[in-house]
Amino acid sequence: AGALYVPQVGIINPSEFAPAGSIEIVIWVAIGGRGTLYGAALGAILVNYAKTYFTGAFPEIWLFMLGGLFISVTVFMPKGIVGSLGGLVRKWKDRTK
Repeated sequence: AGALYVPQVGIINPSEFAPAGSIEIVIWVAIGGRGTLYGAALGAILVNYAKTYFTGAFPEIWLFMLGGLFISVTVFMPKGIVGSLGGLVRKWKDRTK
């Protein structure tokens, strides 16, 4: 991945390896759904869209909002969005049989 990253950004420095980036990736997967590639992609899209919007609207509290979102999803939807939707679809299919 690093061999592809450097040509894209042009330079690499130690701050690129800060823990904040890894933590954000964990949050993407937790929100989108663990165990599926679709969940990770959906989580990345949603979190990055929210980050773009909220860092402009509420820059001081964005990290608190991200932490609150992570805790809420972990407590109320432990399988993430894709996992929860998959469970709802299975229940609906079982009910229609």
